[in-house]
Amino acid sequence: MTLVDILKWAASISGIIACFMVSLDLGRRVTGWGFALFVASSICWISGAFLSDDEPLWTQNLVLFCINVFGVYRYLIRKRPPRDAD
Repeated sequence: MTLVDILKWAASISGIIACFMVSLDLGRRVTGWGFALFVASSICWISGAFLSDDEPLWTQNLVLFCINVFGVYRYLIRKRPPRDAD
């Protein structure tokens, strides 16, 4: 198995797990860690696609990487504003 194969399998498996974590909607922490796993998946996809000269794949995952970083910020880093008691 080549490095590219390992990266692509790691990206695929981690993406599946992350998707499942986000879809479960078990709260901000689990969703945030799902987005963190999506970030790792995007990094693997970008690396594997770059090494195999697959420009559309690494371009797509560069955009998804940015979206997933925002998800990590939104669910794990940002302090949620208090809700109105009304």
